Amino acid sequence: MKPQRVQFGVIGAGGIAFRKTIPGMLRARNCRLVAVMDTANVERVAAAFGVPRAYTRERDLLADPEVQAVYIATPLHLHARQIRMAAEAGKHVLCEKPLALNLQQARAAVAACRRHKVFLQEGYMMKFHGAHVRIKQLIDAGRLGRLVYLRAQLSCWYPPLKGAWRQDPRTGGGGALIDMATHLYDLLAYFAGPIRRVAALTGNRVHSYKSEDASTTLLEFRSGAHATVDCFYCIPDEASRTRLEVYGSQGAVLAEGTIGQSTGGRMEGIFGLGDSAYDAAQNKDVVRRFSPLRFSHVNPYAAECEYFAACILRAQPPALNNAAGALRIARLVEKAYTSCRSRRVLRV
Repeated sequence: MKPQRVQFGVIGAGGIAFRKTIPGMLRARNCRLVAVMDTANVERVAAAFGVPRAYTRERDLLADPEVQAVYIATPLHLHARQIRMAAEAGKHVLCEKPLALNLQQARAAVAACRRHKVFLQEGYMMKFHGAHVRIKQLIDAGRLGRLVYLRAQLSCWYPPLKGAWRQDPRTGGGGALIDMATHLYDLLAYFAGPIRRVAALTGNRVHSYKSEDASTTLLEFRSGAHATVDCFYCIPDEASRTRLEVYGSQGAVLAEGTIGQSTGGRMEGIFGLGDSAYDAAQNKDVVRRFSPLRFSHVNPYAAECEYFAACILRAQPPALNNAAGALRIARLVEKAYTSCRSRRVLRV
């Protein structure tokens, strides 16, 4: 007996879909890719991945009776309309992050999916990285004690490019904050729980396009833990190690290279410190007893597709990256940008 599989169509088959998500979906045991749609080079995409049908219009793919669910990976300003179209066609929706340009659009998209009784999952795939799954397990097991502080870094070099939708708030909703920092807001909330206050700084430090190329965010969680998130479009890729740091009252986990689109990276931890004795000398140049931490090298794109397909097959809405989570992120983004303008710390 063949395993059950959900039949997917992809709307927006270039960019991240071509590089990462389609290859991941093809590895997922419970997914079958039956159609792709794009306004350019779609036949090439279909041939590259052996997909039986290629379309150049969303409505044609959504009318395909074999398509049960869609993955949307178009520019951000198209998401809300395409989610609504998919919901009206009765297709479950896995949509790239962020869900929409703003909170108002996100609410409308979620409402459409609820009205038409289709599942919605947002594409924050970093929760599925093997290292991050391991960190979550360590936190939940109490190995770090009470969480105190988290820090996450994601930066790249993104020079001015003609037609780049992320470089104009009208098509991308903003720049480094909405595009990259939201990945880390989502990941840190996965570790530490709901966020209750936010303060952010944004600006254009190097590049002159309309969206911000620089963002730094301070977060406070309901638990009282703090976090900082630094995301820039103006730091060379080779200069950024995408560090992730999680500190608790009894230990810490430090990682490099786990944040991003890969399966690898490295991680180390120190645990069981208990009530450490007061060190009046504060000699910080001593050797620390961190040990390497192993984790499963999982393709996060394959894992997020498998997870969504499993939810559809079980007829159970997603618990991860679901509609409620998408609205929380959209609300947080709105508050973060408002705090930039008002120079205030805002309650989420």
